[in-house]
Amino acid sequence: MNTTTNQKSNRIVPIIMMIALFGMISFVTNLAAPMGQVLKEQFGVSNFQGLLGNMANFIAYAVMGIPGGILLQRVGYKKTALTAIAIGFVGVFIQFLSGHVPHAVAFAVYLLGAFVAGFSMCLLNIVVNPMLNTLGGGGNKGNQLIQVGGSFNSVMGTFTPAFVGVLIGEATKANIKDVFPVMYIAMGVFALVFIVMLIVNIPEPHATKTKEPLKNLMSGAMKFRHFVLGAIAIFVYVGVEVGTPGILILWLSDTPVGKTTAGFVAGTYWFLMLVGRLLGASLGSKISSKTMLSSLSLVGIILVLAAIFSPTTTQVAIPALQTSATGALSFGMVQVPINAMFLVIIGICTSIMWGSIFNLSVEGLGKFTPAASGIFMVLVCGGGILPAIQGAVADAGGYLTSYWVIFIGLAYLLFYALIGSKNVNKDIPTVDVEDVPA
Repeated sequence: MNTTTNQKSNRIVPIIMMIALFGMISFVTNLAAPMGQVLKEQFGVSNFQGLLGNMANFIAYAVMGIPGGILLQRVGYKKTALTAIAIGFVGVFIQFLSGHVPHAVAFAVYLLGAFVAGFSMCLLNIVVNPMLNTLGGGGNKGNQLIQVGGSFNSVMGTFTPAFVGVLIGEATKANIKDVFPVMYIAMGVFALVFIVMLIVNIPEPHATKTKEPLKNLMSGAMKFRHFVLGAIAIFVYVGVEVGTPGILILWLSDTPVGKTTAGFVAGTYWFLMLVGRLLGASLGSKISSKTMLSSLSLVGIILVLAAIFSPTTTQVAIPALQTSATGALSFGMVQVPINAMFLVIIGICTSIMWGSIFNLSVEGLGKFTPAASGIFMVLVCGGGILPAIQGAVADAGGYLTSYWVIFIGLAYLLFYALIGSKNVNKDIPTVDVEDVPA
């Protein structure tokens, strides 16, 4: 009895650390989009260039996805987590240094920091889900912990753009130094979690062993049409998820709404993602992934079209954080163009898409599933590439015109849900011969 109690108490601290890291993934990742406004104003760059920090963060996934999986296999979860935390600290510190170096090189230094931080986010994504599942004892309790971590991830996604909006305020020109408090918080959390993780003992999840080399498993996964189309869907989805509020911040910052309120409105998008995830978790056992993905992709398409074609002169009130004349924070209704309201609501649509796409894509893959997961992590880079493309379209044709990129992305996700997710390669063996019962 005492042994069981001690085991549970010994896991409380690492559970808290994993949930904190779940939040840090969102905190550092969602810092990149509002930083685009800072970069635009400090360096006088275009929307495309302002989103290069976000792109650098996500391109790191393409570079680190598969090596991260190999590192995990060789050194285990705890050492991989410690490596990720250390890299995350270095990445944020480099971004911090960009506020101190000469102006001529500051932009390049910031991009380097965003790229290094992206390595950390990739490794943390590989670690935190299975770690929380194991710390919870697997099964429903393990899944419950993952849902708690995902909810905290959404909370930090809500907080980050709003906090950055408060820091940069409505000054004529924002500066990287204005965002230093965010970086202090990030480095402090990374340092604390590293020390705690180094001290405590945590269980190591046991990865499924197979005699086949990773290269063969990856090529095997690529033989499944529904997986290949699903991997493309993940690339598109992350781009849609990040690009929708990212460009929204840049657009509203250039309107009478202002930079501070723009950050708060983007925070409402991430808050709606939290609401959607909680609803998805409660309804997931009753509604299929195909139905969820297809219906919400369609709703998203309708919302994007409404945003593109609605007159920007029509104002509506939406709930968001706001600041008073004295600087006090409160929650209330803020006036924004109706287009912004439609774009914010898309947060509910994107909230459940990752899980739905993943479930549909790996259905029937058997032994190829772990390798498929690694490929998925590589294609998270879509969160950097598609918003950059959207930023280039915004430079050429205007902010709302750039949402045709989001429209095309959601149309592809609808196609995948209805047609592309069907497994047409059921004849491919998905278990090792020696594992088949005689």
